[in-house]
Amino acid sequence: MDHTTTSDREIDREIDREIDSALDRLREQRTQLKVRHAQRLTSLMEERSDLRGVHALADYFDDAVRWSA
Repeated sequence: MDHTTTSDREIDREIDREIDSALDRLREQRTQLKVRHAQRLTSLMEERSDLRGVHALADYFDDAVRWSA
């Protein structure tokens, strides 16, 4: 037996919309953060060539950004 009323379903839909909206904002923020980090890492590696080879993960991402450009 389903005891949910129409107003309960409407409330559930509204909550789902709010959650979806919040998740969309978080996804957008995360995407912007990734782009910003990639830009700054690339900029740093261009300015400081002496850093090449110091940290393998930084080298990896710097190469990945360069290859994708």
